[in-house]
Amino acid sequence: MTTDSKTDNAQEAPMLKRLKEDLKEAMRSKDAGRRDTIRQIMAEFPKLTIPITLESGKKTTRLKKSSEITDDDIIGIIRSLTKSEQTVLEMTGKDSSAYLETLQGYLPQLADKQTIVAWIQENIDFSQYTNKMQAMGAIMKHFGKTADGKMVNTVLREWE
Repeated sequence: MTTDSKTDNAQEAPMLKRLKEDLKEAMRSKDAGRRDTIRQIMAEFPKLTIPITLESGKKTTRLKKSSEITDDDIIGIIRSLTKSEQTVLEMTGKDSSAYLETLQGYLPQLADKQTIVAWIQENIDFSQYTNKMQAMGAIMKHFGKTADGKMVNTVLREWE
């Protein structure tokens, strides 16, 4: 059975298509910083694996095919690269970099502090918890990847 690359592309995640198109555009416009950032994101794809069990019973993993890569996978990669870049910038005393700004351009908008506080006021009854930090699980379950865990942690620590 042969696979046609056109049918493979039809099943790609929208974020993966966007990355490939942006890479082509960056190469055409000779934007080395953007090109290198996108290549760095794509270089992380081999970390995306699927667990499988061989006929012998041995458990192992295999790489995800491009049609199996989801937007959540790509966002997870970009978030990890963003966090590591922010750590480096904090250590060097810098505020931002072109690399970080390019990465953040691919991330969905995170919930801001006011949104998180408003949702907590409406939905969380702290009398159910012995410690206010125990509410973090329910909050993160609601917001998913749209809320930064550090932000939620800070909000809960400041909660009166």
